[in-house]
Amino acid sequence: MSYSNKMELKFLSKSQNESFARTVVAAFAAQLDPTIEEIADIKTAVSEAVTNCIIHGYENKIDYIILRAEIEGNKLIVEVIDNGVGIEDIEKAMEPLYTTKPDEDRSGMGFTVMQTFMDELEVESEKGKGTRVKMVKYINTNK
Repeated sequence: MSYSNKMELKFLSKSQNESFARTVVAAFAAQLDPTIEEIADIKTAVSEAVTNCIIHGYENKIDYIILRAEIEGNKLIVEVIDNGVGIEDIEKAMEPLYTTKPDEDRSGMGFTVMQTFMDELEVESEKGKGTRVKMVKYINTNK
């Protein structure tokens, strides 16, 4: 039987909590004995997902972000969920350099970064109800 574990965390959509969220997931992932590069990839992807909730999901208001992580064998599953404004066109939002906030120096690379650093990315969203980003990283596949 393979190893499994789960965690869930709820925190306010304040920019100060972005580094907290990425550190929590990195500490949770440490159970899988990842490489430093794998930890850096996970932290970067989580940072982008949480930042999207803060900047785009809740825009100028404070609300809760839910962070879930699960380990199944050598697979780390991370979900970042908000109950914000939602994404009108997910396919368009996932295009590199696309941003809804060009006046705020947003690069439009958040989803591209998540896709690059994680092995799988799934985005579900409903306008006016929020967004769920699910990312998967396989750990120690080359050891």
